[in-house]
Amino acid sequence: MQPDRVPDVVFSTRVRNDALGGPNPFEWKHLTTAEVFSGKRIVLFAVPGAFTPACSETHLPGFETHYDDFRALGVDEVICLSVNDAFVLFQWARSAKVEKVFMLPDGNGDFTRRMGLLVQRTRTGMGLRSWRYSMLVEDGAIVKLFAEPGVRDEPEGVGVDVSDAGTMLAFLRERAGI
Repeated sequence: MQPDRVPDVVFSTRVRNDALGGPNPFEWKHLTTAEVFSGKRIVLFAVPGAFTPACSETHLPGFETHYDDFRALGVDEVICLSVNDAFVLFQWARSAKVEKVFMLPDGNGDFTRRMGLLVQRTRTGMGLRSWRYSMLVEDGAIVKLFAEPGVRDEPEGVGVDVSDAGTMLAFLRERAGI
C-alpha cells in the first residue's frame, strides 16, 4: 500500500558552484522532502536505473519532451527519481541532453523504500532499484500514482505502459477539463 504523502527523507544532490573552479565545480547539497515538494505541484517519475534501455529510450525522453506541456498545466517541476547516486544521474542527464527535468538521486533508496516501491534486481546485477511509476504530488500529498502493474522482485523487465508522460498528461488534462 502506497502512502498518502511523500515520505520524509533527505536527498544527497550535487550543485554547481563556479567559485570552486577546476574540472569538477560541484558541491554536495542536501534537499529535504519538504524543500522538494512543499507548496509545489510536482510530477515525479521513477525509473529502475540510469542508462537502462527503457528508461533512456522512452521514459526520460518523454518527460523531457513534454516538460513545457506539464508547465502549461500548472506543474511547477518535473522530477526524475532513480536509485542511483548524484554522479550517475548527472552523467545520464548530460548524455541524454536533459535540460529541463530535474534529476533527483535516491542513492540509498530511502524514498523509494518508504514509498513501498523498492524491488530487488540482483539477478541482473542491479541490486535494489525503484519500480517504474509516475505520480502527481501537490504540496506533499500524492494525488495520483501510476505504477506499472505487477510490482515484484526480480522482474524480467518493467515496461513503460502507464507511467509514461502521455498518461500523466492525459490525467492532468482531464482533471483540468481540457
